[in-house]
Amino acid sequence: MDENAVAKTLGRMNDGLASFFWDALTAVSVNGVSGDYVEFGSWGCNTLRHAYETCRAFRAERHLWAFDSFQALPPSDEPRDQHPGLGSALGQGGVEAFHASCAGFGVPRDAYTAVEGYYADTLPPLGSEGEPRDIAIAYIDCNLYSSTVTVLEFLAPRLKPGMIVGFDDYFLWSPDTGVSGEHAALSEFLDAHPEWHFHRFKDIHWGGVAFVVERAESGVPHRPL
Repeated sequence: MDENAVAKTLGRMNDGLASFFWDALTAVSVNGVSGDYVEFGSWGCNTLRHAYETCRAFRAERHLWAFDSFQALPPSDEPRDQHPGLGSALGQGGVEAFHASCAGFGVPRDAYTAVEGYYADTLPPLGSEGEPRDIAIAYIDCNLYSSTVTVLEFLAPRLKPGMIVGFDDYFLWSPDTGVSGEHAALSEFLDAHPEWHFHRFKDIHWGGVAFVVERAESGVPHRPL
């Protein structure tokens, strides 16, 4: 892609994020879904600032959580983690650089909690009782299959009807393994947890899609992903 095409694609993705956060917060507000906003993958504060700006517009008292290593992606030999579009993705220079990006976007330090470290190190110790326990919107932007598996294990005891879960890199396919990354992780998770349905809520941008969580016993037929 040439520079103009890249710029246009990034602009369309950013517009999609703004629309998603507005619609997602509308949905959880109208449906009375309590809880915070939690994201897994926080490059440059771009998604966190959309969440903050939307919450401020709604005057919604929801704390924001940013889970990230704030460094490069973890090393992995898992085939479903390999994708040509990820390349050698670099981090953003540590959590202090992330705080600086948030400040540049006008996101106050007391509006969010940043949890630094790879998910395999930070999420399992939280178990089912660690904060955040009550989540209204989760945004998964971990790129990797293995990271998404860990995130979904963390979210499993926190799922509830009406909760919205977005995947930033859902529509990534590997030339070697086919379905990979976040898509593969979610498919396996739902096979292992038939008590939950993820109903498609809306597309976020070319690579992303969001789902509304619902209990299987609700009587609504399951829709394919």
